[in-house]
Amino acid sequence: MAAHFDLEPYKAPLLFLSVAGVVVPLFRRLRVSPVLGFLIAGMLIGPHVLGRLDALLPFRLPFLANNENVAAIAAFGVVFLMFNIGLELSLERLVLLRRFVFGLGALQVGVCGGALFLMVRSLGLAQPAAIVTGAALALSSTAIVVPVLAEKRRLNTLTGRAIFSVLLFQDLLVAPLLFMVAMLSDPAAQASPILAFAPGVIAVAAIVGIGRLLLRPLFQLVAATRSTELFMAACLLVVIATAVTAAWSGLSMALGAFIAGLLLAETEFRRAIETAIDPFKGLLLGLFFVSIGASLDPWEVVAHPGATLGVAIGLTLVKAPLVAGLARGFRLNWRQAGEIGLLLGPGGEFAFVILTSAAAARLLPEELAAELLIGVTLSMTMIPLFAASAARFRAVSGPVLTGPEPSGLAPASRVLIIGYGRVGQVVGDLMRVHKVDYLCLEGDARIAAQARARGEPVYWGDATNRDFLARCGLADARALIATMHTPSAVDAVVKLARAERPDLTIVARARDAAHARALYKLGATDAVPETMEASLQLSEAALVDIGVPMGLVIASIHEQRDIYRKTLIADESPIAAPRPFKARRMKR
Repeated sequence: MAAHFDLEPYKAPLLFLSVAGVVVPLFRRLRVSPVLGFLIAGMLIGPHVLGRLDALLPFRLPFLANNENVAAIAAFGVVFLMFNIGLELSLERLVLLRRFVFGLGALQVGVCGGALFLMVRSLGLAQPAAIVTGAALALSSTAIVVPVLAEKRRLNTLTGRAIFSVLLFQDLLVAPLLFMVAMLSDPAAQASPILAFAPGVIAVAAIVGIGRLLLRPLFQLVAATRSTELFMAACLLVVIATAVTAAWSGLSMALGAFIAGLLLAETEFRRAIETAIDPFKGLLLGLFFVSIGASLDPWEVVAHPGATLGVAIGLTLVKAPLVAGLARGFRLNWRQAGEIGLLLGPGGEFAFVILTSAAAARLLPEELAAELLIGVTLSMTMIPLFAASAARFRAVSGPVLTGPEPSGLAPASRVLIIGYGRVGQVVGDLMRVHKVDYLCLEGDARIAAQARARGEPVYWGDATNRDFLARCGLADARALIATMHTPSAVDAVVKLARAERPDLTIVARARDAAHARALYKLGATDAVPETMEASLQLSEAALVDIGVPMGLVIASIHEQRDIYRKTLIADESPIAAPRPFKARRMKR
C-alpha cells in the first residue's frame, strides 16, 4: 500500500510560485510594477476574497493566508531587502549624493512626517501612535519608483538622482524607525530606555565587532574555493545569522541584516554578494508582498470608502506639494520638482513593515492599521500612472534649459577593467595618471584583497556572469578593457559585453594574431596581441639605441601597429601585410 503523502507543507510554496509565474510576466507585459501584482494577487487568494470559499466548500483550499508557516518565510523578504540596502549604502555613494541625501531627504521626511503627524493628531490619535503613523506615511516606495525610473532611463537624470537620494535617506531611516516603534510600545523601555535596550546595543556591537574581524576573511576563504554554491551559502549564512542574532536580542531582524550589509559594502565582495542574493531577495520580497496583500481586506474599501480612499488621496495631496516645494529650494525647476513630488507623494512598502509592527505591539488599533495599509496600497497603485503623466508632460512642454548638474550628480561613466593582474594594474595606473574614473573586476580573491588594501576600486567576482557585469555598471561604462590571461575568459567577456552594449568601446588582450582575429569577429573594438606588442617594443628599443631619431621610430611603430590591426580585421595574414613606411636614410 502506498505511503500517505502530506501535501500541507507544499501548498503555500506551490501557490506562491504559481502566482509569481503568472503575475510577474503579466505585469511586466502591462509595464506595471510586479509589486502591485503581488499585492493584488495576495488580496485575491487571501481569506477576505477567495478564502471565504473555505466556509462554503466541503474541503479546504490551499490559500496562502491560511498557512501560518508562511509568515516567518515572508519576513525574510524584508530582511534581504534591508541587507541589500546596506550593501548599496557605500560611503562613496553617500559622499557623492550628500547634498540631496542629507538635505532634501532629511527635509522631506521631517516636513512630511510633521505635517502628517499634526493631521492624525488632530483626529484624536494618541501621540505615540500619531508619531509612528506620521513617520510611516512619510516614506515612499523604493520598490516601485526605482524600477519605474530605470525602465524610463531616468535614474541618471538630475530628477532621478534627486528621487534616488531621498529614497536612500528613507532607507537609512527604516532601522531607527523600527527601533522607535519598539521603544514607544514598551512602557519599561520608556521608563528606563538604557536598561531595556542594553541587550540590543550589545548585540549590535557584537555584530559590528565580529563582522569587522570575520566577514572579510570568511569571504576570502570561500572565494578562494571558486565555488559558486559555497559563496551563495556563505551569503545566506551571513544574512540569516545576523538577522536572527538581532531578533534574539530584542531588535528587528531587518536591523541586523542592514548592519551586515553596511559592513560588507566597503569590501571587494560587495558586487558578487549583490548578484548572489538578488534571486532570493526578489522571490522572498514577492512572498512578503503576497502575504501583505493577503492581510488586506478589500471589503474595507466598500465598508469605509471615506477612510480608505481618503488616506490614499489625502496622502498624495499632502506630500506631493510639500516635496515639490522642497525640491524647488534645491534649485530644481518646476517641472523637475513636480515630477519628484508626484513620484514621492504616495506611500511606500516600509509603511507595511512599520504599521504592522506598531499594530502587533498594540501601539495602533488593528482596524486603523488595516485602513491605513489599504490606503497606502491604493496610493502605490498610482505611481506608474504618475510617472507616465510626467513623461507626457515632458514630451508636450519640450526641453527646459537648466544649469549644470551639481557636482557629483553627473551620470556615472567609468571604464571597466576586467582582470587586475600585471597588465590590468598598468592600465589602472595610466587611467589614474589621466584622471579617468575606472572600476576593476578580478577573479582572484588574493589579488582583489591586496588591491583593495591599497585603496584601489577593485571588486571580486566572475566577469563572465551577465548579472555581475550589470551590477558593476556595464550599462553606463565608457569603455571595457579585458586584460585576463585566459583566452576563453576574454572571449566570453567580449561576447557578453558586445551583446549588452553595441555602442561600447571594447579593448581586449589577445594571445596571438589568431586570437585577435577571433576577438574582432566577436565584436572587440581593438584587440592587442601580446606577440605583436612585444616585437614592436623590441624594435623601438633597438632602433633608438642604435641612433635612429625618436620621432621617426614612434611614427613607424604607430603606422606598423595600424597596418597590423587593419590586416587582422580584414582576416589577412599579418606576415603578408604591406609595409609602406620608409624612414629616411641616416646621413653618415
